[in-house]
Amino acid sequence: MAEGRGVQWLDIDEHHDGQRLDNFLLAHLKGAPRTLIYRIIRRGEVRINGGRGKANRRLVQGDRVRVPPLRLTPQEAVQEVSDNLRKVIEGSLLRETPDWMAFNKPSGLAVHGGSGVRIGLIEALRQIRDDLPYLELVHRIDRDTSGCLLVAKSRDALNFLSNELRHHQMQKRYLALVEGGWSNHCREVNAPLLRFELPNGERRVRVDDNGKKSKTRFTLIESLQGTSLIEAEPVTGRTHQIRVHAVHAGHPLLGDSKYGSTRGEKLAARCDLSRLFLHARTLGFTDPVSRKSVQLHAPLSDDLQRVLARLR
Repeated sequence: MAEGRGVQWLDIDEHHDGQRLDNFLLAHLKGAPRTLIYRIIRRGEVRINGGRGKANRRLVQGDRVRVPPLRLTPQEAVQEVSDNLRKVIEGSLLRETPDWMAFNKPSGLAVHGGSGVRIGLIEALRQIRDDLPYLELVHRIDRDTSGCLLVAKSRDALNFLSNELRHHQMQKRYLALVEGGWSNHCREVNAPLLRFELPNGERRVRVDDNGKKSKTRFTLIESLQGTSLIEAEPVTGRTHQIRVHAVHAGHPLLGDSKYGSTRGEKLAARCDLSRLFLHARTLGFTDPVSRKSVQLHAPLSDDLQRVLARLR
């Protein structure tokens, strides 16, 4: 049996002035998957002041958006936040201001729904914090990666922080455990990355001359029994950048089901590592209101600390 919704008329206020139509609908139509939202926009079923609107249309305060009746099958609908997920998200909050929130995202939790994921951190957060009219991801990290994740609580904050991100002014540093002995001489990998799909539809990334320019800085922190603990600083922000650049340098990340090796699997089993060892440890940016520098630090989870303890 499908879940139905009648026609909705949504008025754009100051909180959503300048927001893209697709992002506005994703935030306000709780339970609606991305595929459905893009479909109704593409078919012209969503109207702005009586006219059609594209997904990237910037809304203006005073606009009136008509949303057609939606029918969601149980398989399509974003699931309700479980008590356990609520506790996980509330327990992972690092800091909150009137303009942004930062989380130490656990591994295994997607940042948003889609591609078979019925609920991600941002959808769950919108259910948990229904007192907040605006919540948007400033950036993304992979589902299997843990660590610092920033969420904007206003359109102005999102614009300011996104601009920092776009101009490489936001500092992101990750901890990673890789195969073999990382050389101190390998301080930077500057190799273009190209996204592609496997025959089964899975998305992957590889170093390719036809790819986008990509740069990652690396620092050796500690050598540990056939592995190396390194710090990675992505200068650009490509998909799977750290993971693929580490492979390109000859040192795949441990616990990497997409780009790892048989040797890495054995090393991971030896130290009882059951997930990707990639953690967004620090995030530096400018506060959008005070203009002061902010440095966030996300502690390593207990399971990763135990892995390092075993290797030491």
